[in-house]
Order: sequence, then C-alpha cells, then structure tokens
Amino acid sequence: MVDAIDMQILDVLKDNARVSFAELGRRIDLSPSAARERVQKMEDVGIIQKYSVQIDQKKLGFELEAFILLKAFQGQLKYVLTKIKDFSEIKEAHRVTGSENIHLKVVVKNQLSLQKLLDKLMEFGDTNTFLILTKMDV
Repeated sequence: MVDAIDMQILDVLKDNARVSFAELGRRIDLSPSAARERVQKMEDVGIIQKYSVQIDQKKLGFELEAFILLKAFQGQLKYVLTKIKDFSEIKEAHRVTGSENIHLKVVVKNQLSLQKLLDKLMEFGDTNTFLILTKMDV
C-alpha cells in the first residue's frame, strides 16, 4: 500500500530520478537507508517500473514536435500497430478510443521531414496532425 511518504518520494523522483538517497531522505525527513528501502519496495512491487532520461530534442536538431492522430484503414489496425515501431520519428504511441485508433507523438527535424512522415503514415490510414507549441510541466 502506498502512503503519503511514498507519494512524496515519487514526487521527488519524478523531478530528478538521479537524486541520492541521502538527498531524498533530507527532502522528506527520512534517513537515507529508510528512503532506499521504500524506493526498493516500490520497485519490487512494480510501482516504479523504470528510470529514464528526458532529452531536449531541439538541441539535437529536431525542431518540430507534433501529435498525429491516425485512423487505421478498416481491418488494418493490428498491422499498423506492428509497423509504427519502424519509424524512428515516433517517440510515443498509444492505442486510444474515439474516431481515431492511434495517438502518436513525433519529433522531426523540420516541416519537410514532417511532410515525409505523414506521407508514409497515410499509407496506413487517415491522419490528423497537431503541432506542439509549448510543453507544460504539470
């Protein structure tokens, strides 16, 4: 069972998953060993599943981020779900309810790259594209 202290730990780790157990303990008033033990328990039961790196795509030369909603052609959804793994531009993919089947987050170098990606995706279904203007932390 997750308690208020565990929720505080998760909040700290969301901001910086590399924080030391000593610093984590200081922030939530626990000893480093107690903080480590709680993190380990949350890892063991699968609450904490992995740690990751957040990359600034613009610094790597990828100027545009977009959401693409894809409505797969009739009877093609399972095939499309296997093929989207082949696109390096796709950073996240979600199967969703509604008029579209798949919600994609993509990162591309420029408008021409986005156009080429859309041309490829349109082979699988109809697309609806939304450029990301600003990302907000919540």
